[in-house]
Amino acid sequence: MTELNLVEAVNAALSCGMSRDDSVLLLGEDIGANGGVFRATNGLQARFGRERVIDAPLAEGGIAGVAVGMAAMGLRPVAEIQFTGFIYPTFDQMINHASRLRNRTRGRLSCPMVLRSPYGAGIHAPEHHSESPEALFAHIPGLRVVIPSTPARAYGLLLAAMRDPDPVVFLEPTRLYRLFKQEVVDDGEALPLDACFMTREGLDVTVVAWGAMVREAMLAAETLEGEGVEVEIIDVATLKPCDFDTILRSVEKTGRCVIVQEAPRSNGFGAEIAAEIGERALYSLQAPICRVAAYDVVVPLYRLERDYIPSVERIIGAIRGVMEGA
Repeated sequence: MTELNLVEAVNAALSCGMSRDDSVLLLGEDIGANGGVFRATNGLQARFGRERVIDAPLAEGGIAGVAVGMAAMGLRPVAEIQFTGFIYPTFDQMINHASRLRNRTRGRLSCPMVLRSPYGAGIHAPEHHSESPEALFAHIPGLRVVIPSTPARAYGLLLAAMRDPDPVVFLEPTRLYRLFKQEVVDDGEALPLDACFMTREGLDVTVVAWGAMVREAMLAAETLEGEGVEVEIIDVATLKPCDFDTILRSVEKTGRCVIVQEAPRSNGFGAEIAAEIGERALYSLQAPICRVAAYDVVVPLYRLERDYIPSVERIIGAIRGVMEGA
C-alpha cells in the first residue's frame, strides 16, 4: 500500500494495465518522452517501449480515430487528450464511430478504448482549457462516462475502464491531480463501473456530486456536522450509465437533495439527476431539489476562476436552504 496523489494513481493504473495485458497501449500528444503535460504517463515509454506508448501529432480527431481503428482490430488503446479544451475534435470519432461500432456491426466488432483527459477548472490554465463537458458525452448512447474523485477511485476505475469491452470517456479532475494523497493498493483490483459510491452517510440531506465537487461537498458536510446536520454524500463516479437506484434510496431516506456540479448550470448532468428524482421519488421530498453549479459563462481566466467554481460556502448555503424549506 502506497500513498499516491491522483495523477500518480493514474500512472500506476496505466502501468498495471499495460503489464497485465499486452493489447493495452497508450497514444497522445507528448505522452512518451515528456510523460504527458501533467506527467500522468511519466516513465511508461521507457518501461514499455515506443510501440506501446506512442507520441501522436497535434491532431485530437486523428488520435481518437486511430484509437477507434486499433480497438476494432482487437487492441485496447488508451488515448490521452491534453486538456478538455482540445477534446471537441474527437466528437466526430467518438459519436459517429466509437459509440456505434457494436450496434452498427450487430456485435461483430466492439470498441474497447479509453479516451482520457484532464478536466475542470481550478489550475488557472490559459486559453479556456478548464471546461467540464461531461454532459455532452453522457448524452450519447454507447459511451460510458467516468469521473474519479480520489486517487484510489482513479486507480480502480481506470483499470475497469481499460478492461471494459466498450468505449469509456475518462475525465480526470485536474485540480485534484496533486491536491492530496491517499493510500492506494497497487494490486490490479478494479472498482465497479456503473455504480455510485456512498462517500458519507447521513440522515438529513443527500448531496450528489462527482469529480472535484465531492471534496467540496465533504468539507461542507464537516462544517454542518457542528450544527447538527447529518449530510449523506453520493459520489456518482460513472455518469453514464448512472446508478440512479443508489441516489434514489438515499433521497427516500433523507427527503432532501442538493446536486453539485462544476459544469455550467443549464442543461448539465445535474438536471438529469433532478429529473430522475422528480419522476421516481417526488413524494419522498420534504423540500425542493437544489442545484449548485458554475455559471452559464465561459470559464473566466485567473482571478475570477475561483468565483466560478462552486464553493464550499455555496454548498453550505444550499444545504441550509433545503433544511429550512422542509
